[in-house]
Amino acid sequence: MPALIAVAAVGAYLYLTHPTTLVVAVAPKGGSEPALLRAYADALAGSKAAIRLRLVPYGGVRESAEALRDGKADLAVVRPDVLMPRNALTLAILREQATLVVAPLQSGIDGFPALAGKRLGILAPRKADHELVRNLVERHGLSLVDGVPGGPVPAGTVALVPVEEADLGRALSDGRIGAVILLTTPTSPAARRLVGIGRDADAGAAVTLFGASHVASTLARMPRLQAVTVPAGLFDGAPLLPAEDIPTVGASYRLMARATLSRSVAAEVTQHLFEMRAALAEATPAADDVTHPAYDTTVGATSARLPIHPGAIDYYEREQESFIERYESWIYLVAIFGGGLGSVAAWFRQRIGRIRRERIEVATLRLLEIRSNARGETDRSKLEAMAGEIDDLAASVARHAMRRAAEPHTMAAAALAVDAARSTVARRLVRHGETGIATAADQSEPVQPRNGEGG
Repeated sequence: MPALIAVAAVGAYLYLTHPTTLVVAVAPKGGSEPALLRAYADALAGSKAAIRLRLVPYGGVRESAEALRDGKADLAVVRPDVLMPRNALTLAILREQATLVVAPLQSGIDGFPALAGKRLGILAPRKADHELVRNLVERHGLSLVDGVPGGPVPAGTVALVPVEEADLGRALSDGRIGAVILLTTPTSPAARRLVGIGRDADAGAAVTLFGASHVASTLARMPRLQAVTVPAGLFDGAPLLPAEDIPTVGASYRLMARATLSRSVAAEVTQHLFEMRAALAEATPAADDVTHPAYDTTVGATSARLPIHPGAIDYYEREQESFIERYESWIYLVAIFGGGLGSVAAWFRQRIGRIRRERIEVATLRLLEIRSNARGETDRSKLEAMAGEIDDLAASVARHAMRRAAEPHTMAAAALAVDAARSTVARRLVRHGETGIATAADQSEPVQPRNGEGG
């Protein structure tokens, strides 16, 4: 039984320490997130971490979010303003986009209301970005249409015109578009390039930068977005741009986990992601964009519009559970169960030992009874039957002793009883003319004449 408990303990340890493999729904196709998570999965495998990732690619963030929602994945890349699964909680922000409009100073465009009757360029072909622009334009009482073939743009309307980056400078210079709206990470090289293109398109090398106005009320209307601040002086040039912080709104690409994922596993995924961020940046620049979601209090983090997983909060607040704390309940159960098994095993051993001892004691009592009966027996056939029974009882005692060691005093008593019973039966048979049974004790005892027997 101790061996069984040891095997069970080893099995439990191997099970608890075996790497946990999580399925990750990765999107969008062509985005920076798939490369980032591939590098992360490789880093986890190379470091022998207790977490492993199995990536499943999807074409868009809507599909990856649906995979998490439908239970096909443990983690997923989610853009909340496109689709927010009801069972999703944030671990980390992989990329934070800001909505920023770049307009040559000569265009006179200095805010969303000034876009009325103008053509607004957009680089991103994603439908989700177009929908976000539409919502922001409509917030200012304007309507958005996709392109206007020639002629002036109707009043109260903004024409959204797709444009390639290579053609952006020419389109701004010749007035085909009045401004370009960017939905990108403000610190990215792409953002710096596009602001530079806007400078070059102006005769005085000056641009106007602005974001979504009325951020608080915009977020109240569109709670899946988030507040973003473009810091002053972020973009190079003379002068540095912008002159002051620009508050705006934006979308985020998040690594989200199903709500039922254990806190300890969620904490490990989050911890490894941030601890490996510097190494991941060597494989993909997207690692530099990874950040944690902002929150003031733990209650606020778990009750926000985009709530954070409690396991991620454990990491952020350095309150992760140790191995003992994580599996405390299991350890107690194993200890209790193991102690119960040990008690049962001990009871069985005692019970079996008592049964074995009782059998030997019964045999010993029977041997003493045979000796007592033999002393007054004169029938030779009965004495021979007694001799045979003695042999059977002796063999039974020997078999029990061979199976498991018995108590010494019990075996000594049984041996004395066997010898005493055989000696008595042998003497009675000798006295009645039967010499087939004798013991060492009999050989030393003189045989009395029959006519002098008083027996």
